Amino acid sequence: MTSADILFRPFDVKTLHLKNRVVMAPMTRDFSPNGVPGDNVVAYYRRRAAGGVGLIITEGTTIDHPAASGSDSYPRFHHDALDGWAKVVAAVHEEGGKIAPQLWHLGMMRNPKQVFNPEVASVGPSGLKVPGKLVGHALSESEIADIIAAFAKGAADAKRLGFDAAEFHGAHGYLIDQFFWDGTNVRTDAWGGDLVARARFGLEVVKAARAAVGPDFPLILRLSQWKQQDFTKRLADTPAEWEAFVTPFVDAGVDVFHCSTRRFWVPEFEGSDLNLAGWTKKFTGKPTISVGSVGLNGTEDFIAAFRGEGAAVAGLDDLVARMERGEFDLVAVGRALLANPDWANLVHAGRYADLKAFGPQYLTELV
Repeated sequence: MTSADILFRPFDVKTLHLKNRVVMAPMTRDFSPNGVPGDNVVAYYRRRAAGGVGLIITEGTTIDHPAASGSDSYPRFHHDALDGWAKVVAAVHEEGGKIAPQLWHLGMMRNPKQVFNPEVASVGPSGLKVPGKLVGHALSESEIADIIAAFAKGAADAKRLGFDAAEFHGAHGYLIDQFFWDGTNVRTDAWGGDLVARARFGLEVVKAARAAVGPDFPLILRLSQWKQQDFTKRLADTPAEWEAFVTPFVDAGVDVFHCSTRRFWVPEFEGSDLNLAGWTKKFTGKPTISVGSVGLNGTEDFIAAFRGEGAAVAGLDDLVARMERGEFDLVAVGRALLANPDWANLVHAGRYADLKAFGPQYLTELV
């Protein structure tokens, strides 16, 4: 088996100094009653930091906007929830880890029936959850400004609480991504248009946050082509389209791009083996995080993947080879970390036989 040493080399970006390249991917857990993370959430993140993860990106935490959340058990990132997050930060730092909140607004993916304020309408760029299905409220200019300010406030609060960076969830068909996608953004004003024009909302979020946190606090942007509304949808069909879309985010203030794909080994565009993180690094010159079934094969059996069985391309050899080539800088691990809080330590020690297989039972409790 290929040595995994590259995963455990230090990495620095601005004030963020990581002991290794292993990132805990953000995963919605739904275990924060009334939006407030409790001691169980503190312990959950502490275990991953103790288990060797270099950077933890939290589950999505909703910004201070009435229509941001989709469940009363999703953690919030405002008001009384911030005290809980301060305890999480302290615990992670005590174990030698680093942590960033993922700042989130569900937009049209919010379900009003699952939240404390069902009288509040879901909002999006055009009120569309999927193309052609009007089920919510199209945002006004003033409402857009309020949401941008709420994202910036979240980033400022992250810095104030001692987080090491902040990430904006601009992927998977949530609010920021709803502005990016032509299927959910059919506006004819300055917030709509072609792909580059539709990037404006995301750019303004990053600019406002950068102004709020200053030049040195690291900002991460999560992007994806696919949407949970439709796994086959894409923002860009060619490298040139992706380059025109993604490069303005550098000047806006993004330090790291977190490029979400469903399988990291799948080429993003024809004619190259580069995945989305690879193309994004090539065009922006910024560090990138790759993610997508890391440690899993096509049947969700990551033990087989690490042993070279089954879908071998999903295993460690391909991941390490891509990192050795400089295709991307960090790798986010998701479901494998639910089954193995000490995933990073086990891989570092070469103890692959001790890795537990991921299964749906790990989604039913916070461990």
